[in-house]
Amino acid sequence: MTRHIPWQKSSFSGGGGEDCMEVAARGEDVLIRESDLPKAVIITGRGNLAALLTWVKFGESDQPTP
Repeated sequence: MTRHIPWQKSSFSGGGGEDCMEVAARGEDVLIRESDLPKAVIITGRGNLAALLTWVKFGESDQPTP
């Protein structure tokens, strides 16, 4: 039996419904996928996702790595 996962689309996704990042919560896990590849799912923890979002928000992703 497959359990329904309530995916949420990013508020930054376009109105066409394709090429959207989606996230869902499953217990202590956070699931992330690209809407046009729904079977390719990344599973991580809430702390890891929060760290990634902070890293992206503050532009550290634009800095070259040493």
